[in-house]
Amino acid sequence: MTLVLRWTIRRRGTGRACHLQGHNRDSATTSAAASTTASTAASYSSKMSGVEDAFHKFAVYGDTAASGNEMTGKNFSKMCKECGVMDGKAVTSTDVDIVFNKVKTKGARTITFAEFQQAMKELCGKRFKGKSPEEALQAVYGLIEGKEPGSAGTTKATKVGGVERLTDTSKYTGSHKERFDESGKGKGLAGREDLTDNSGYVGAYKGAGTYDKTH
Repeated sequence: MTLVLRWTIRRRGTGRACHLQGHNRDSATTSAAASTTASTAASYSSKMSGVEDAFHKFAVYGDTAASGNEMTGKNFSKMCKECGVMDGKAVTSTDVDIVFNKVKTKGARTITFAEFQQAMKELCGKRFKGKSPEEALQAVYGLIEGKEPGSAGTTKATKVGGVERLTDTSKYTGSHKERFDESGKGKGLAGREDLTDNSGYVGAYKGAGTYDKTH
């Protein structure tokens, strides 16, 4: 009887220990999952903050009076192009225009950030085919996050062909050459007018100004 009782107590004790170990493992797993979820949420929040910041910067581009809370179709297209959402193949300018008109409020000429997010959901599947909707959306946001408008489309000075020859002062001859110094910098009035030389030396004399130094 004593042996049976001891064996029973030992089994109950072992079962309790196993139960506690299992409970500890479950708690650790739950804690790790919660930590991962919190980390993912923080990362997503940070990314969306970067996306929203980019939205505001593109929304005010070219319009100093804009609030940055709404974006025109022109700036939406610019943003999609410069951030790489519009690649000209999977997503074209036509696709971007269609989606913009689809998500904006009827009669409105601009979209809000919430409508912009809806537009990205519409475009992400075309831009990243083969990915799940959520993966494609995050990939699109990755293209946009932290971006700001560039100067694409602005007029730049070019020097080609005849224009380059006209602006290269080293190739000037005659009176035109006299208007610039060796570095190509203009001499101003001295290069455009014949100034009277009262030094007493013959014009273009190389030893001009040396008499007082040697006598």
